[in-house]
Amino acid sequence: MPPFADSRPHANGFQPTKQDSTSNIVTIDVGGQLFQTTKQTLSLAGSKSLFSRICNSDQFSVPFIDRDPELFSVFLSLLRTGNLSSKAKAFDLQDLISEAQFYGVGNLLVNSQSNPSQFEAFNLEKSSILPLNGRDSPSAIATTPYGSVHVAHGSKITSFDWSLQRKSTNLTQFSAIDSLLAISTNIVAAGATDFSGLQILDLGKGVVRETLNWENVTRSSSTVQAIGSSPEYMFTSFESGRRNSNSIMVYDLQGSFRPVLEMGRYEIYGADLDSAIPATKLSWVSSHNLLMASGSHSGPTGVSGNIKFWDVRSGNVVWDIKEKVDCFSDVTVSDDLSAMFKVGVNSGEVFFTDLRNIGGENSWICLGDGRKAMNGKKEGFGCKIESHGNQVFCSKGGDLELWSEVLIGSSREGEDGLEEKVFRKNLMGRAKDTGERRITNLGFGGNKMFVTRKDQQSVEVWQSSIRGF
Repeated sequence: MPPFADSRPHANGFQPTKQDSTSNIVTIDVGGQLFQTTKQTLSLAGSKSLFSRICNSDQFSVPFIDRDPELFSVFLSLLRTGNLSSKAKAFDLQDLISEAQFYGVGNLLVNSQSNPSQFEAFNLEKSSILPLNGRDSPSAIATTPYGSVHVAHGSKITSFDWSLQRKSTNLTQFSAIDSLLAISTNIVAAGATDFSGLQILDLGKGVVRETLNWENVTRSSSTVQAIGSSPEYMFTSFESGRRNSNSIMVYDLQGSFRPVLEMGRYEIYGADLDSAIPATKLSWVSSHNLLMASGSHSGPTGVSGNIKFWDVRSGNVVWDIKEKVDCFSDVTVSDDLSAMFKVGVNSGEVFFTDLRNIGGENSWICLGDGRKAMNGKKEGFGCKIESHGNQVFCSKGGDLELWSEVLIGSSREGEDGLEEKVFRKNLMGRAKDTGERRITNLGFGGNKMFVTRKDQQSVEVWQSSIRGF
């Protein structure tokens, strides 16, 4: 039986009316229930959808679709408003997915459920747990814009689709994966600090598409310390197997993965470890077209590190920040806030510096109690900090802090002539959302936040308490 057919008289005496081919109004019989809409609304479903076929059909009688009318009404509302109606919550998500595939509107469902604009930081709560197979805890996560997530644990990568309903696991050649980047839904870049080469993996086919290596002076292996990307390029921080040289390689991300540029080849001379600290985090700053590379190490005098901002076009450093006092445990950049944030490894406090002063003398501003910086207790050890939109998320042990800019009543000029920024801290989630286990990874995709914890074989999904299922 075709998906839709001419209506026939029903037992209740209903006799279908004729459609007016010149009218913009379309009547559809779904499971015995009549729906009326316009051709413009149906056309929003796309040319390959069943809705489009109905819209362009030459039939003069009312088309009949032998499907659930309640589910049909959900998708008709989705076409009209661009969002799922509240009554969609009455249905199982898998039923909605199956029905969306039947009507050919799967992309509309994905967009409505994974739209980043629906990410509401102040309403996030732990909504579900994604279990992982095996005994290994997550070492790295990589998200996509539509809310799917790849999780590295041990030698495996487990992937969850945007709906978090379908799970697949791939076994890799790595004994453990330390860096993971989602290039597309099925393609990821993976690397490790004890395994030579960056691998481009096709998780859909379960194959290694390509292995990228860095040719270092000592001709030893090249391990991966960090991976990042911009819309055009993929950035990889390599270190030689002898750990006496490192570099950042720039690759074309438009399918070929050909090397474009090498930046900052450094060599360690004698005992001067500070001369070549490899970058362990790479973040693209789109507002300035710069790559932020940060790295640190622990020595006899404490933790030291550096943060460099690279101009990819010239391969030159435009801002170099040396970290000695209360070096960062983690650092992030927010384009929306035009600021860089760090967690002090000694104090555990959050600091920020204004990117509008990029290239000038760096001045960290402490958002907490700056007196803790010199206590030497390393209260910030293991803390993570990530920006998403105009919010900054910072882990403190098993808890999460949310830092937001205060805009009302905070406008005043600082010593550098720039308008001062004021930030406020909020604790996230409810008592049941926090845990004693330290947070190890934070990731964001679509309207979700993903959290992993030490010694737990699962991933927490945080979503708004107002939206979603």
